[in-house]
This record gives sequence, C-alpha cells and structure tokens, in this order.
Amino acid sequence: MPKPASKTRMLTESAVMVALATVLSMIKILTLPQGGSITAASMVPLLIISFRYGPKWGTFTAFVYSLVNMMMGFWPPPVPNFINYLLVILLDYVVAFSCLGLASLFAKAIPGNRIAAIGFGSGAAVFIRLVCHVLSGVIIWGSNAPAGESVWKYSIGYNGSYMFCELIVSVVVMCLLSAVMDFKTLKRPVKTAKS
Repeated sequence: MPKPASKTRMLTESAVMVALATVLSMIKILTLPQGGSITAASMVPLLIISFRYGPKWGTFTAFVYSLVNMMMGFWPPPVPNFINYLLVILLDYVVAFSCLGLASLFAKAIPGNRIAAIGFGSGAAVFIRLVCHVLSGVIIWGSNAPAGESVWKYSIGYNGSYMFCELIVSVVVMCLLSAVMDFKTLKRPVKTAKS
C-alpha cells in the first residue's frame, strides 16, 4: 500500500495537471462553429488525478479546471434571464468538467480488471460531460437548431459529434497509460492474472 501523499504534493500535482489539461485543450484537432472541439486528449490529466487521489480530490481538481476553462473562452449565452445564464455556466462548464473527477468512482463497477475499470470509469465520466452539454443544448442553445428540427436531435447530434470523439480518445489514452503505469504509485503496474 503506497504512503498517502501530502497536501502539498496533491496541490502541486493537481496544479500541473490543470495546466497540462489547459494546454492540451488549446491543441484542437477540430473546432465546431458554435463551441466545442476535439482536443489532444485534454481530459486525460484530470482523469489521472481522479485515479491517483480518488473522486473527492479529483472532482475538486476538475472543478478548478472548469473555472480556468471558462475564463479561457466563455461563450455568452442567448438567454433572457440570470437563471438561464447560470445554467449555461453550470451545464457547459462547472458540472460538465467537475464530473470528470468521478472517474475513479465509476471504475469500481468493474472489479478485478484494472485496465478495463480505468477505461470504463473514464468513459462514464466523459459521457456525463456529454449529457451536461446535451442538456445545455436543449435548454439554452436550442435556438440554434434548424427550423423544424427537434431540439433534442440537434443537441445530441451537435454535442455528440465532438464529445464521442473526445470520449474515445480519452478512454484509449487512459487504457494505454494504465497498461504501463499504476496511477497510484506512478510505477509500472505489477503483472497479475487479472490486470
């Protein structure tokens, strides 16, 4: 069992991972016209913190990243009141990114296979981010839907077009990294029949 990390180390590692996630989010493979992009695995550093220090610390780190991300490029919403404005901040930034910190919690659903658990946990956390963006698309950004098209269909299609790519990239990178590194100890994983 590894020795618990000090708060200073946790804060330092989290700050580095927030910075790395921010830099990776600027490397855009594809950018959509009304927001959203496929990035160079920008969620991976936040997912690693979740697996390294657990869902509570992971969620805190991802929350900090959500604020940084919002400051880097906030899209003013077409809303008539403060409640809807607050919903954009929550659904497109705060909740959408903070949920990435829960990856290690979702991984517990797959006991016995470390790599599969990390892949599932990462995928589940990114999927919740997708759900947040879809809800925001329906509640706030529905006015962008073409005339006669269902707001749900528009939001799922638009947000899914980049978030499913982000999900696949994040899961693949996390599985590859977990095959060569134990996130808790930062050493090569011990080979067992189940991992």
